[in-house]
Amino acid sequence: MGAAPAARERIEDTLPEPANGEATPAPAVLRLASFNIQTGIATASYRDYVTGGWRHVLPSTKRLPNLNRIAQLLKPFDIAGLQEVDGGGMRSHNIVQTQYLAEHAGFAYWHNQVNRRIGNLALHSNGLLSRIRPDSVKDYALPGLPGRGALLARFGPDSGHALYVCVAHLALSRRARLKQLRFISDLIGPLPYVVMMGDLNCEPNTPELDLLLEATHLSDPVCRLKTFPSWRPHKMLDHILVTPSLSVNRLEVVDFACSDHLPVAMEVTLPEALESLSKRF
Repeated sequence: MGAAPAARERIEDTLPEPANGEATPAPAVLRLASFNIQTGIATASYRDYVTGGWRHVLPSTKRLPNLNRIAQLLKPFDIAGLQEVDGGGMRSHNIVQTQYLAEHAGFAYWHNQVNRRIGNLALHSNGLLSRIRPDSVKDYALPGLPGRGALLARFGPDSGHALYVCVAHLALSRRARLKQLRFISDLIGPLPYVVMMGDLNCEPNTPELDLLLEATHLSDPVCRLKTFPSWRPHKMLDHILVTPSLSVNRLEVVDFACSDHLPVAMEVTLPEALESLSKRF
């Protein structure tokens, strides 16, 4: 898909007007996206992992046009979580890709979490883009081999009236993922308003994802859409999970082949307890 996608329509409940005729403000709708961007490398087949593998360590002239396409994709969203972002290595022409996407997609706030550094060549990172000012963002190294991390952003006061957004990229090993999701569960387990998104490298109904759902208030929207590989998706490795306090209006996988993963998009309605966040949009 070469052109920028059309802005997604906001889905809001139709509320009756009060008896005095004064309009009631519609509930605030938050548009979320999660995308493993593979550092701006477009992949169209398994063969590309071999023939184009050099682009993971060396600069490519195609990387920047792909980042521009991704920026256009992300423009309609309020908060986006990114995985496999380069934090300013030589392979990306020393561009901090999270910052680049924030500037070109019009996000006022961004945060880049470096999880693995390979000299000056590559800085493997997670990224957060937001149109809403976060009150705090904390980085966590996940258990297992070095290189996997999660970031946790808080939007709102440090109390039960804050929205927490967790962005994570989990390991390939199930044993490591179980440890990592136990760690994340300890971070977000008691929180009432949570969005967790990222490349979790596991599908629904797996032991590790079941562990996460049982240990937290998160729920799986029971969507069997597929995100990997982007050219012929048959696995759902990328997720956006939310607590029941956030009403899910829409969940979809976006047909946007600019990585080896497809992006996931969700719209949620914020509860009254988080009404103050709508004033930050």
